[in-house]
Order: sequence, then C-alpha cells, then structure tokens
Amino acid sequence: MPKMARPKSREQLRTRRHFRLRKKVVGSAERPRLVVYRSLKHIYAQLVDDATQRTILTVTDSGLEGKPTAKSVRVVFDRAGYQYHGRVKGVADGAREGGLEF
Repeated sequence: MPKMARPKSREQLRTRRHFRLRKKVVGSAERPRLVVYRSLKHIYAQLVDDATQRTILTVTDSGLEGKPTAKSVRVVFDRAGYQYHGRVKGVADGAREGGLEF
C-alpha cells in the first residue's frame, strides 16, 4: 500500500495556485499586472511591469507609495492564488471605480 502524502499548509497551496496563475497572467508596459497581497491585518496592491521586472506603483490600505511613471488605464488582474471574494474583490471593485480597466 502506498504512503499517503502529508497535507500541505494553506500558504503552500496558495503559492502553488499563484504559480499556476502566473503562467497565464503577464504584465507589460502597456498593460501592467495588478497584484494583490492579503495579510491578516493589511492588504496591498502593486502595479508591476513584468517585461522590465519593475514595480510601477504600490498601494496599501494606509496610503500610496511611489510615484506613477505613466498613467495606465488597462491592467491585468492577478489575484495571487486568493479567492476572488471579500477583500480581494473589494480591491478589484475599488480599482474599477478609480478608472482602471481589466
């Protein structure tokens, strides 16, 4: 009888989902990737240009960090392995209200 694999932690499962998503979701200078990270207390969003591997803008729940180099209206949404629900959905809705297009 084969051994059963030990259950993985929630974070390991989320990381696997994120890597699976990242195969398909790629940001560029014309259409950067909007990445969401959720911790227990805070939520963060970044605009990332994957071609040059640079973060264009970082937004946290406490404010804005960095200056946008160019105003991008169209973005690619990267939920980073989280469910599209709750705070992650709230970030997406707020970004749409702010003028971003997915």
